[in-house]
This record gives sequence, structure tokens and C-alpha cells, in this order.
Amino acid sequence: MVLILLFSSSTYADWVGDARPMMGTEVSVLFWHDDPAAGELLVEQVFDEAHRIDQLMSTYIEESRISEINRRAAIEPVAAGGELFDLIQRSLDISVLTLGAFDVTYESVGQHYNFRNRQRPDAETVAEERKLINWKFVELDQAAGTVSFREQGVRINLGGIAKGYVVERGAAILRANGIEHGIVTAGGDSRLLGDRRGQPWMVGIRDPRKDGQVAISVPLEDEAISTSGDYERYFEEDGVRYHHILQPSTGAPASGIHSATVFGPDAVFTDALSTSVFVMGVDRGLRLIGSLPDYESIVIDAEGQIYYSDGLQQPGP
Repeated sequence: MVLILLFSSSTYADWVGDARPMMGTEVSVLFWHDDPAAGELLVEQVFDEAHRIDQLMSTYIEESRISEINRRAAIEPVAAGGELFDLIQRSLDISVLTLGAFDVTYESVGQHYNFRNRQRPDAETVAEERKLINWKFVELDQAAGTVSFREQGVRINLGGIAKGYVVERGAAILRANGIEHGIVTAGGDSRLLGDRRGQPWMVGIRDPRKDGQVAISVPLEDEAISTSGDYERYFEEDGVRYHHILQPSTGAPASGIHSATVFGPDAVFTDALSTSVFVMGVDRGLRLIGSLPDYESIVIDAEGQIYYSDGLQQPGP
């Protein structure tokens, strides 16, 4: 999770925004508008768009297009629609880039977790279902716009990329309506528009083991930022923390890192990259970030040690 450190919008009437529970997290929007009444209408447009995307991409909604794909794609090709098809294609491209660290078929095991009820799959279920975690089992037909699965039981989940897409779409709506200073956030993903009217946005990266406290604050302008952490959805059992970020090669929660934060120009990519870095670990993850122009990362490992990608200046002692 990232924390935006700024003044209350109620203190300054021209800052317009709201925060609502959506997508299993909180979605919020805040921006500067000369006409607060018009701004409130724009707030609703952003939330309407987030709702539309959730209805399309949520595996928790039986009527969503992605749920239909999960039900039928191992039997026959399923039309995805251009928007969803493009996001699945992008997910598979990122799987190639990360050598499988990012893999939307994690849902084959992930579906057996219920963090609210503290339920997890047993070892036998993980051993069986992890054989179905392989992005290469997803086949796309560009001409037909369809998705097929090469194995029965494969399921996909865009949870590692959809919130980044939501905040980019929200920011695009604001930008199209002339907004120059604002922020759209969904869980651990944020898209900043411009600055905070002459000051940078101060973005706080949460301390992974101290709820509500900030480990690092970073000044940012016109940037996307995503954080993946083992404190977002989890429960502990017999001293083991079971969280939602799974290691595709094992089907078990990834270990070695408490949180991975990625900055860059595109929230869809930062969302997927923060998950990837978390799964890859400090060394491999930061090497990946080092190969990508315009993207940087801050990683907090399981010992609380903080690591920075090469393009970031570390704070002094």
C-alpha cells in the first residue's frame, strides 16, 4: 500500500474527491477543480469507470467476462472483447519479460484461498493445482479476439494488473476533462496527475510491519506508483504468514520480501512489475528494474532492510 501524504480535501474547497470500497479494496480520487459542482460529476465518472472494469474483470462476479472465460476456455475459444483481450495479451507479454514471475494463471491455486475466512489449500491441492500455473497454457487468437486454455482446470486472474488499469483509466478521464493536478488510487496502485499545485505529491511507502506508519516518503510528480506487500491480504497460522502473492513455480506464497514498490510512467506496468519484483526477490527483481528505462523500485526484504534500484538516490544517514 502507498499512502499519499497531503492535506485534507475538506480544508481546501477546490480539492474535490471521494473514497469508496471497491474491487476488494478502496478506490479513491482527488483532484483540483475550479468548479466543485462540476468536479463532483467528474468524481462519479471515475467511480463509474472503476465499477465497469470490475464488472468485466472480477473473478468474484459470476457474470463477468473473465469468469465466463474461466468456465469455458478449456472447452472452446471464448470471445474476450477488445479491452480484456488486450490486457490479457499484455499480461502474457509481461510473463515473457519476467520469465514467468508474473503469471495470471496463479488463480488455479489462488482460487483455493479465502483470506477473510483464514482458509488455504492443503499441500495435496497445491501440488496438484500448481501444475496448472503456466502462462503458456493461455492461447490468444488475435484475429478472432478469443482466449483458449490448453489444459482443463486452468484459471486466470488479472488481480496483479487490473487495479493499475483502473487508475490509468481514471486518470485518463480526469486528463480528458482538463484536470492537471490529481490522483487516482486503487489499493496499492496510484496514478498522479501533475504536482500538488506547486509542490510534489509526497508518497509514503507503508512500513510492512507497523500498520499506519510510513517507512519511506518519496516526492513524485506525474508518475505511477504501485506497491505489492505481504500485509495486504493475509492470515497467520502456526507462525507462517499466508498471503495472496503466490510464487508460480511452487503455488505457495512468495517469501523473502515484505514489500516491493515500483515507480514509472504507466500504472498498468508498475502494478505488474511490483508483483514481479516481489516474486523474483531483491537481486533478480532489481536487475529486472535496472533493465527498464523510466522505472525504479524500492524493496523492503523480510529482515526489514531497504534496497533501492540504481536510478534512485538513497536518503542520507
